[in-house]
Parts: sequence; C-alpha cells; structure tokens
Amino acid sequence: MKLDPHNPPQGTIRDWLDYRADHQGGTISHLFPESGLTLTWRELRDEAERIATHLSGLGLVPGESVALMLPNGRNSVLGLFGVLYGGFRATMINLVAGADAIGYALAHSAARALLLEPAQQALLQAALAAHPAKLMVIEAGDGFDWPAGCQPGPLHPHGPCDDALLMYTSGTTGRPKGVVHSHASLLAGGWTPALAHDLRSSDRALCVLPLYHINGLCVTLLGPLLSGGSVAVCERFSASRFWAFCDQYEATWFSVVPTIISHLLHGECDPSAECRARIRFGRSASAALAPEVQAGFEHRFGVPIVETMGLTETAAQILSNPLPPSVRKIGSPGRAVGNEVAIISSDMHPLPPGAEGEIAVRGANVMRGYLNDPVATAAALTTDGWLRTGDLGRMDGDGYVFVTGRLKELIIKGGENIAPREIDEALYTHPDVIEAAAFARKCDRYGEQVEAAVTLRPGSALQAPDLIMICEQRLGKFKAPGVIHLMAELPKGPSGKIQRLKLAQLTQ
Repeated sequence: MKLDPHNPPQGTIRDWLDYRADHQGGTISHLFPESGLTLTWRELRDEAERIATHLSGLGLVPGESVALMLPNGRNSVLGLFGVLYGGFRATMINLVAGADAIGYALAHSAARALLLEPAQQALLQAALAAHPAKLMVIEAGDGFDWPAGCQPGPLHPHGPCDDALLMYTSGTTGRPKGVVHSHASLLAGGWTPALAHDLRSSDRALCVLPLYHINGLCVTLLGPLLSGGSVAVCERFSASRFWAFCDQYEATWFSVVPTIISHLLHGECDPSAECRARIRFGRSASAALAPEVQAGFEHRFGVPIVETMGLTETAAQILSNPLPPSVRKIGSPGRAVGNEVAIISSDMHPLPPGAEGEIAVRGANVMRGYLNDPVATAAALTTDGWLRTGDLGRMDGDGYVFVTGRLKELIIKGGENIAPREIDEALYTHPDVIEAAAFARKCDRYGEQVEAAVTLRPGSALQAPDLIMICEQRLGKFKAPGVIHLMAELPKGPSGKIQRLKLAQLTQ
C-alpha cells in the first residue's frame, strides 16, 4: 500500500495498520518521552486487535460510539487505534472542555463504553451529574481493566465509508456539534499533510498537541501511519522541554499552533546545532500566524515554519504552504493540497482572484456530517459536496489563500466590517506581546466597538495606551481598539487556539 499523490488512500485504518505491522513490524512507530516507553508497528497492531476484540466481546456493534477520556500517552494511542481497528466510532472527549460539555458529548454520542484514565474519574462523575448516561467504564492504567468475564469477540467487518471518528467542536457559539468522519475521510486527513510536507519513512514527528484535537490526531498520528514514519507523543506542550525532546528523540518535524510558536520565541531555551540541522520544518495550524512572530521564530531558531489551515470538519488540513525552497507566502496558510478550495459569495457563486468571500472546500477529507443534526449539516454542506467553512478570505492569482477573519468574529463598527486579525497583527509587531486577540464589545454609538486582550512577556513595562497608539499608527483611530485588557493568559481551546468569542465575557 503506497501513497498515490493524485488519489486519496484506499481501505480502512485496520488495513493500513495491518500493512505497517506486516511490512515494518519491528520498526518503532511511537515513543513516549515522559515514560520512556515505545511501541513498534507490530506491537501497536497486536494491542489494537486485543482492544478491538474485547470491545466486541462487550457486545458493541460496528459504528457504535466508544468514548475516550485519555490524555496523551501510550494508552491514548492504543485506545484510539483499538477502537478504529474494531470498526467502532472513536469518540474523542476534550478533557479541558468542562464537565457540562463533556457530559453533553457522552450523552449525545450514545456511547455505551468509555476508555478512561483513572485520574479523570472525578471529571467523569461531574460530567455525568450534569448529563446522566449509562456507561461501561474501562479504566486504562498499566493496562486496560476489562470487566470480569469479558471474553474477546470476533473482529467486525467494516469499510472505508463506515463511521470512524466523532469529535465535538468547541461550542463557543452554542452547543458543541459532533463531527462525524469515515475511515476514508480520516485517511484523507492524514494524506493531505503527508503530501504537502513530503513525509517519509525516515521522518519522526514531535506531537505536543492533544490527540482529542483534530490536528494532533490526523496530522501527527495518521500522517506517519500513511508515510511509515514515527512520532514521539508528548503528554503536553512544555516550552522548557520542547527543544530537548526534539533533540533527544531526533524529531525531523513538528505541528503546533501560533500561541506555541510565540511562547517558544519568547522563551529562554534554544535547540542545539544538531537539532536545528535535523528539523526539516515546523508546521503551524489552527489559527492565523502573525507574520512578525513567524519571521522572529525563523530568525532566532533557523527552523522554517510552514503555515497551514485546517478544520475539524475536514480532518485537519485543507491548505498548506510548500516546503522551502519553494515560495512560502507569509501571512497566507497556503494553497489547496489534496482537495479543492474556492472563495464563494453569499449566494454560493465562485469569486475571482482578489475578491473577499467565504472559504469553501471540497474533497475526500470532508466530514460525513454533524451527528443527529440534519439542519446544521445542510447549512454546512452543499448538495454538490462543498463545505462552507465560515472563514472569510481571498485567493491570489497563484492559488494562495489569505484568511481575513471569521464570519462570526467580524467586528461591525458603524456599519464597517473590521477583521480582528489585522488588529492582532498590529499588536504582535511589538516584541513584548506574546498573545493578542481583538474582539467586539456592544456599544450604543457604533453598535460594536473594538477592544483587545493582550498577554505580555514577564517584566515588560508596556502599558495599554502604548499598544493603542501602535494600532492607531498602523490602522487609524477608527479601527484601533478603544480599550486593551492586559491578561496573564488568554482563554484557549484544547489545541492552544485563542477563544476570541469568550473575551468579551471574561473582560466585563
């Protein structure tokens, strides 16, 4: 089974895991820096099969949801591949979403079985108190603690079009929506970064994003499954250990988010000369990367950053810049790779280069739909297969997309649309700014006014009026924020993406 640069991968996760085990069985597939443990492809396949048959022995049927409340580590990798190998629908629970959102996901998914790290027991009880659900709980400590008398059952047959993954959106504007992916769309989600970044069997990723986020799951787990490479799976991001882990585990690439890039840039640690030479690229996704942050990172560390863009609904990546020495357009997440991308008008007509509209995507990596929500599915997916992303942007003559904002995040001041991103980028021009996000505040005079929240590097003497002046000089007084809130940390989702829509509430 080899990757075709023109056609998405065929088969199921089970097929690809069997292939790796049969052809690279003794090769290390996963390493776990904090514990020092490793897995080979054969060990991974054998453990996944054991988990799959035990789930079958519990009476679960193909396509049924199996929930996972497992932080990054050996058990989360085994649990995920075990559920997928068995033909069940892996329901990834966001461990930082809060008890209400977790309880909602467990109940809405109709999961009857849950793979749980014992340390998450209190969180589970709080979630079930908010949304009662009957679950068979399988604790995952040194191994998986199956119920007494549970005997392995048969492996269920399943195919590429069957359900594989259920992942809930952050729900910042309402109840979380359950995004459903098939085996085919998940594999396509690993294929697009493998194509864009020319992933090879000799490559090793450093994963610091949670596996219950689509970026961590599809890019850094499924990309290596398809390319035959390996991945060092960290429990979490640590600025003080990031470069040491890259060095010790011989990483050749990593996928992170802009806030991580900013924290590394403002941190005290540097990679060794050998580490710099070994890393082919770093990958940025999940939110816009400020050009000043990217330039500063590359200048300090000598590691090229490839900006990309993806969504939960597209199994991660839809756009990517090419690898050096090809042209990377700073400020753009790149061009379509492995799918089609278009800029469309409000009435669904394609727009010419340079015109702003909604970004739409079509391809094998697009979701099946939202679980039990036909209205939301119909609003997002057109009859001819286009997914409306809700992001605004424009495309240049070379096919590079420039994201200008989100439809739901636009600030409409006095009838004029203001994209928060241009305010963010003005704030990031000051070297003391680690995190920045502009947002709308209701007001009687203009309908909405511009405000922003900022995190500064420790010891900075910078004040809010100084930052307002920078924005006024770059954008004019009308677009500049009238108020800037200095915060110790901005609210973020599981991937580290700043949750802009929460800022107005938190800064009242």
